Amino acid sequence: MDAYDVVVLGGGSAGEVVASELAAAGRSVALVESGRVGGECPYVACMPSKAMLRSAQARYDARRLHDVGGDPVAPALASDDVAYRSAARRRDQIAEQRDDAEASERLTKAGVTIVRGRGRVVEPGVVEVGGLRLTYGDLVLGTGSHASRPDLPGIDAVPTWSSEQALSASERPASLLVLGGGAVGCELAQVHARFGVQVTLIESAVQLLGKEEPGIAALLAEALRADGVVVHLDASVERFEGLPDGRARTHLSGHAPVDTERVLLATGREPSTAGLGLELLGIEPGALEVDDRCRIQQNVWAAGDVTGIAPFTHTANYQARIVVANLLGGDRRADYRAIPRAVYTDPAVASVGTYEGDDVATATVDLADVARTLTEGSRGGRLVLTADRGRGVLIGAAAIGPHADEWLAEATLAIRAEVPLRVLTDVVHAFPTFGEAFEPALRQLLLDASGEVRRL
Repeated sequence: MDAYDVVVLGGGSAGEVVASELAAAGRSVALVESGRVGGECPYVACMPSKAMLRSAQARYDARRLHDVGGDPVAPALASDDVAYRSAARRRDQIAEQRDDAEASERLTKAGVTIVRGRGRVVEPGVVEVGGLRLTYGDLVLGTGSHASRPDLPGIDAVPTWSSEQALSASERPASLLVLGGGAVGCELAQVHARFGVQVTLIESAVQLLGKEEPGIAALLAEALRADGVVVHLDASVERFEGLPDGRARTHLSGHAPVDTERVLLATGREPSTAGLGLELLGIEPGALEVDDRCRIQQNVWAAGDVTGIAPFTHTANYQARIVVANLLGGDRRADYRAIPRAVYTDPAVASVGTYEGDDVATATVDLADVARTLTEGSRGGRLVLTADRGRGVLIGAAAIGPHADEWLAEATLAIRAEVPLRVLTDVVHAFPTFGEAFEPALRQLLLDASGEVRRL
């Protein structure tokens, strides 16, 4: 039986941070992982999807080269099939060919013991991995999440992809039905549409992107439609039917059936906590409830998607640092008010905080009124800011526009630090930048919140 100060179940983003930083602080750490060290993000999720989005955008921009004065003649481009294979090769290079050897070596050199296999708690203080028993002083759960598969009639009779399979394929289908209008569904719909795939996106809600600001979600739907994506909102799948030629026929409520080569399932994710033996600790599987120190109970902690809190890689890393600080004797508390959210489509969507409250003021700016939109030749976009009238601070921001995922960081800082609106309105932005959109919106918020004269 091997003894460790800390055993980490799950070697994704959170597990890597916890294990490496605790080992650097002199703690003995075992990291248990049955798949790739690093989790899904580097290999089959965040990085490959962003690589494909960049290739798709470059191809889109090349087609518009004449429109923005880059060349008087439109360039000749290879076929969509050839271009997609080229993009897939670049994607796989960026995803390190889905090989975690470098990540594993980095952790081993840091002093972390990597144990390959599926870990399970067999009694308090003991984890078993394939017959090997590990004792721990503290247990950190970071087993991440997995794609959910909807239970729909006929789904097993048609060719389907998970997002992981879609981001591992080197050939594009001629047609694709995307089930789910969240970030993953929207991103992969645009990627395939820009490589000439006939794409239909089905979302059961009345808007894309769940509960994000409705106006921003509506503009994203318009952008996808402009790329040729058929977007059906407030629609549901009644059943699937396998066709003799191997294609899928999707029967929809209120719409004609759709025949496609492939169905991409992008209907969400579920915490991966089943089979870990957590019941022996009095912990129910599912999203693990943690306190603001990321602790479940004495000596048991959790970070990342298993907590069900803002399931993003950057949240996992943040929670991991909270766990590390507390395991090293600190008293650090998590604050989730300003966790940014982003959809890396073109135009990008970004948001932080909330647009709802009991006494809020809202201001909206059309990016068509910002000088940078003209020079970029972009589709425009929108910025929506929300402030708490009583406290005079920003509590939410949402935007759609070129690189919104980058320039909305200003709002993330303002919300987290509770910078007064009066201070924010005094910030000077470079001309011409998309960040200038903040200035009229903030002035309007200050006016609404405090009754200041419009000279501000």
